Amino acid sequence: MLKKALRFFLIGLTVFIAQGAGLFAYFVYTPEPELPALTGELTKATIDVNGETYTYRLYVPKDLAKDSANAAPLVMVLHGSGQNGAQIRSETGYGFERLADQHRFAVVYPSGKSFDWNDCSKTGDFLVNGRELDDVKYLNSLVDTLIAEHGFDQSRVFATGVSAGGFMSLRLALESPTRFRAVAAVSASVPVTDNFKCTPVAQGASVMIMNGTQDTIVPYAGGEVALWGMFFNNGQVRSSADSAEFFAAHNKLPLQAKRELPLPASKNVQSIQWRDDGRFEVELVTIVAGGHGMPQPYWQRPRILGPSPMEPNGPELVWEFFARQKP
Repeated sequence: MLKKALRFFLIGLTVFIAQGAGLFAYFVYTPEPELPALTGELTKATIDVNGETYTYRLYVPKDLAKDSANAAPLVMVLHGSGQNGAQIRSETGYGFERLADQHRFAVVYPSGKSFDWNDCSKTGDFLVNGRELDDVKYLNSLVDTLIAEHGFDQSRVFATGVSAGGFMSLRLALESPTRFRAVAAVSASVPVTDNFKCTPVAQGASVMIMNGTQDTIVPYAGGEVALWGMFFNNGQVRSSADSAEFFAAHNKLPLQAKRELPLPASKNVQSIQWRDDGRFEVELVTIVAGGHGMPQPYWQRPRILGPSPMEPNGPELVWEFFARQKP
């Protein structure tokens, strides 16, 4: 009897493990994107800020100009929760480095402490929230260091990020607009008033928000930031539209500055823009039927994050937004 019970137990355990592995393979696993042929060099280094040591990776295209007359822009790419700079580099399909080679700018991938960022959200299940690290100072110090070492154009420093990195990008727009000319937040929205801890300065910055309507973590229509509404809670956020309106108001853009752009060839993209001559602009890019993450043609995101459209090319849209910002 004991042997029979043990046999059934082992069979059941084997089936359970096999099913679990199958679910993991279906919902979570995705192969790494192939590394493209690039002209430049990726270096890994550290920086000390407020007694903490941080790691970052810097990509500089071959023969990138260093003289002040032709100083190159710098694009900062921020990772999501549970990740580091190396992971967001691959999960964006090396898209920013492909563009860097073509358009002549540098890309930096900083890593946050505890694999996260201290953004504008008051609440959250993540370790970094309890530590109250000054990530704004860290990222500013990193930019200052890179400008001093490489001669990048200090008037064309931009930040983009996905998920927690997107939330941190929004904090940079609010608290450090004199350093970051524009930001692009992907899969991120502005926390509601009760969940908002940032102290915005008076000056604005150009802001793009790129969100998917089927995001399984950051609800497009606003609400609780959590996986399927249950796990990794990060408090309540405004809707994507309200988040864009928040920045339009912060940038003092008049009502008549709002306009809906014509649909591009990719029909799953909708864009609303607030632009007025001489002011910082705001753009809301809606990925229709898009999930959580940066849309791009190089890599399919895990199914657990929702649909992963191959269009539009998110890094290209972000760079086009940055490139049209006047110094």
